[in-house]
Amino acid sequence: MPQIRPLDLTDDATAAAVHRIGRAAYAVEAELIGFDGIPALGESLAEMRAQPLNWVGAVDEHGVPAGFLAWEEADGVVCIDRLCVDPAWFRRGVASLLLRHALTELFPGRPVEVTTGAANAPAVTLYARLGFTRGPDFSPAPGLTMASFGRAGGGTPCHGGRGSSDLA
Repeated sequence: MPQIRPLDLTDDATAAAVHRIGRAAYAVEAELIGFDGIPALGESLAEMRAQPLNWVGAVDEHGVPAGFLAWEEADGVVCIDRLCVDPAWFRRGVASLLLRHALTELFPGRPVEVTTGAANAPAVTLYARLGFTRGPDFSPAPGLTMASFGRAGGGTPCHGGRGSSDLA
């Protein structure tokens, strides 16, 4: 099983790996939800690096990321912006590992919010399994329905509908 460690996106190889994983994971999510306008799909490497996010990854024995989680904080609430797994690592518990680590080690007991495509069944199942409560669905763009989730006091989504591709 991969090990969790902070990711340094100033490192070119790390940033390139994270960008590749994100694009691959979001391409799968786009297929699942029937919407190819996911913002991260069109995001350049430079744009990804410029995001004001904290990054942690699940890395294999060679230090290669298998998946990552990125978040920001707003008014005391942790807002998960991305939870992506390399398709080669799908269905091996990487998303669960990252999310459990984040909830217990990085922000235990704090309110956490996340959104995902409402039709992304693996992600919806993951959040429910790990104690998130489903909030209202919303449509930030025609043809797209997002599901919001909160845990430990979370309220409405804090990042304007950017979702996660967390195929556990």
